[in-house]
Amino acid sequence: MVTQISSYNQKDVIYPESDGQPMADNTKQFELIVLIKKNLDLLFDNHRNVFVAGDLLWYPIEGNNLTRRAPDVMVVFGRPKGDRGSYLQWREDNIPPQVVFEILSPRNSAKEMITKYKFYERYGVEEYYLYNPDTGELTGWLRSGDELAEIEQMIGWVSPRLSIRFEMLEGELQIYRPDEQQFLSYVELAHKQKQAEARAEKAEAELQALRALLQERGINPN
Repeated sequence: MVTQISSYNQKDVIYPESDGQPMADNTKQFELIVLIKKNLDLLFDNHRNVFVAGDLLWYPIEGNNLTRRAPDVMVVFGRPKGDRGSYLQWREDNIPPQVVFEILSPRNSAKEMITKYKFYERYGVEEYYLYNPDTGELTGWLRSGDELAEIEQMIGWVSPRLSIRFEMLEGELQIYRPDEQQFLSYVELAHKQKQAEARAEKAEAELQALRALLQERGINPN
């Protein structure tokens, strides 16, 4: 449970919306962050009270602007969609992000990742997923009481909150929706849409050709 810091000057505290750090250190990390964030947006598009954010500073304690983290991707159930400069938990019905994702870059140190783990454990995260695209190592933790306990087998794991499934294919992370559709990049989604449109156009052309043929033979196609 989060302890609120008492202060006569809480209203005067400024909560910066940037920590001065880049969202990603390389294209691989950036693409994975965007892939997960945007596919979760699509997954929960019809859920008004599921908020998904990428690289957004989260402040869990009112009056304390030093205790903060910006998960690569975070999901909050019970909070409405919408733009935010930062996630000020006390203004969000004191609901912490339940699920967070971190994508490692070469710059991330072991000390930094331990600090992040302890932060997520202390401030109420239920599921924490960490992926290293350079090594293909996928690690996950699930809340058990006051602790985040490591998930023994991540291959085939289904997130209790998100209902997404994690797989590895040739050393690369693959994520599947509950309907078994794979998380796809914007380019892949665009190609899929074009293919669907092409199939629809072909089917329509074939239908029109069939109608024309029937009419030639004096048969009412309707």
